[in-house]
Amino acid sequence: MAKAQDRIREIVARFETVCGDYLAYVADWKARTGRKALGVLPMNFPVELVQASGALPVVIQEDEDPITDGRNLIYEYYCAYSKSITDQAAKRKLDIFDSILAVDHCVALLGAFDAMRYAAPQRPVYLAQFPASMDEASSVVQVDKRLQELRVEIERITGAVIDDDALRAAIRLRNQDRQAIRQLMDMRSSGRIWLAAREMQAIVQSSMIMDTAEHLDLLSELKSLLVDCDPPSGNRVKLHLSGHFCHAPRPELYDMFEACGIAIIDDDLYTGYRFVSTDVAEEGDAMAALRDWYFNRNVKAPCSTRAQKTVDWESFLLDKLDESGAEGVIILMAKFCEPHMLYYPELRKAFHAHSVPYLLIETEHEGLALEMLRTRVESLVETIKRRRTVQVA
Repeated sequence: MAKAQDRIREIVARFETVCGDYLAYVADWKARTGRKALGVLPMNFPVELVQASGALPVVIQEDEDPITDGRNLIYEYYCAYSKSITDQAAKRKLDIFDSILAVDHCVALLGAFDAMRYAAPQRPVYLAQFPASMDEASSVVQVDKRLQELRVEIERITGAVIDDDALRAAIRLRNQDRQAIRQLMDMRSSGRIWLAAREMQAIVQSSMIMDTAEHLDLLSELKSLLVDCDPPSGNRVKLHLSGHFCHAPRPELYDMFEACGIAIIDDDLYTGYRFVSTDVAEEGDAMAALRDWYFNRNVKAPCSTRAQKTVDWESFLLDKLDESGAEGVIILMAKFCEPHMLYYPELRKAFHAHSVPYLLIETEHEGLALEMLRTRVESLVETIKRRRTVQVA
């Protein structure tokens, strides 16, 4: 058992190290393989196309450096992620990437994309803009066209022809990695295993950065070791985490939640369930499968940056709470995230209508007031514990 625990810590530490300095991993991978790395932006990029070309697709991450050089390139009222990636570009940190690509965006990400292009005009930057309206008759045709254009652009950047067989192989491998992560999430949610919230995030976030085969090998080993480990005892309050469409919440937030007696049993974060929610069909035309993945993804995990009449985020969240048994919700809203801000009143109305305890926490790039937040989190925990007592009585 001790050896298993040691190996678990080693694997998780590897994932955390990759997340802590993702550009160092990219530099090392390029040096080891002699191949190219392409930076991609959230939220729905079909990374399989890049992978099939032999290059490494990497979702560009927020870093912890203060915003300095990039401050004059982007509005102050843009979100932390947009400002961080602009600052990384201005400091030439992103020069490790042979190109930067995107397929969809909010207004802030579009501004950041232009700022990144301005900061390094010699680097190829390409936007294959997918339609945000999912219900239009023309949307499917537009996505098909953008995907074909993106395929041509990736082939031009990498100098490789994307073979259909290679694309199908990339799809299969990515699906296996997504499925392995979802299995861990299910095991954790059911109480069969214990992973700290920061550890679960590191597993998902590192899959956005690492070579998929390497990530899957470590993940498969981790899953086999965790089966034999007992979760810690304790009457923790079970909560769902929601929000953060583009970037990872700070790990110290998770630590604070758990120190308050919370177990995060489910989420719809980008660096959580949202990223791995949907597989790509492995049969039939691979490009059509990537197109369908874009539309299916918004059904599996609705996003307020997309417009679709047949799905809504509040109903999705209420269903998730029923499925998981979560007793409440913590909403993590990146400051100045306009799509989230505009949708939040609908969430609040739904929570009030169904008597769901919730807490809104606004996050920023710098200046996270943990002790002040702790008081609010403890209040939510006490509210839920009092509800338990009333229900038992």
